[in-house]
Amino acid sequence: MVLVAIILGTLAAGIGSVWLAAALSFGALARYTQHMLSLAAGALLATAFMHLLPEAFESQAGAHDLFVTLLMGLIFFFLLDKAELWHHGHEHHHESAHDQVHDHDHGHAHGHNHAPKAGTWAVLTGDSVHCFGDGVLIASAFMADMRLGAIASLAVLAHEVPHHMGDLMVLRTGAGGKHVALVKVSMAGAVTALGGLLGFWLVDRLHDYLPYFLVVASSSFVYVALADLIPQLQKRLTARETAAQIVWLLVGIGLVTWVSGVAHGR
Repeated sequence: MVLVAIILGTLAAGIGSVWLAAALSFGALARYTQHMLSLAAGALLATAFMHLLPEAFESQAGAHDLFVTLLMGLIFFFLLDKAELWHHGHEHHHESAHDQVHDHDHGHAHGHNHAPKAGTWAVLTGDSVHCFGDGVLIASAFMADMRLGAIASLAVLAHEVPHHMGDLMVLRTGAGGKHVALVKVSMAGAVTALGGLLGFWLVDRLHDYLPYFLVVASSSFVYVALADLIPQLQKRLTARETAAQIVWLLVGIGLVTWVSGVAHGR
């Protein structure tokens, strides 16, 4: 039952996020891109602070060790970002990072979104690796609690949307246009399910370390929200636009709380 839930959750997060990203990039929802960023940030922060971390700290693991794991996780994801950005910066030094970010719209701040238009396979490879990691995190949450798994799947779906939007912006300029780009990114998104299968196998054998898996998942969500999403929202806006940002941030938090209630059967 848990394995079936992991497969369904990872496919919903992996492929569902690509289709939603396509609707926001190419379809009628394009005007709501900024709102999606706010919603994703709220969902990620709520999942980390209201669900994953409390679950980890309710275990037998020591608080000090869990906080150290959280700190190391944040540093790890920061260094991972640095390594990818540095690699692409050297590989494509003729393009400034500023131009690349704006060329690819609201791409996730991971390096594979900053690849040049010719680097289709680099984008897809980076996307697949990232999705695989998401699958492992979702599996860890499902292994702890079915409710947590549902919430983690929602959070991953929300934060992958702006990420996949960046990928679609890069790939649509190649042969085949939008439709081929959608198929390719959907295939990369499906890799999330492979990560889920590995996560199921891994966490099952390392069950005593489950609280640490949950804390690492939390550090990933917190880092993405604070380093990738919220900086894109830190612009000088009108009072009305600022209010809309806050509302959508709260909607993201409320959505996670609602999913938690539904999963509990309330």
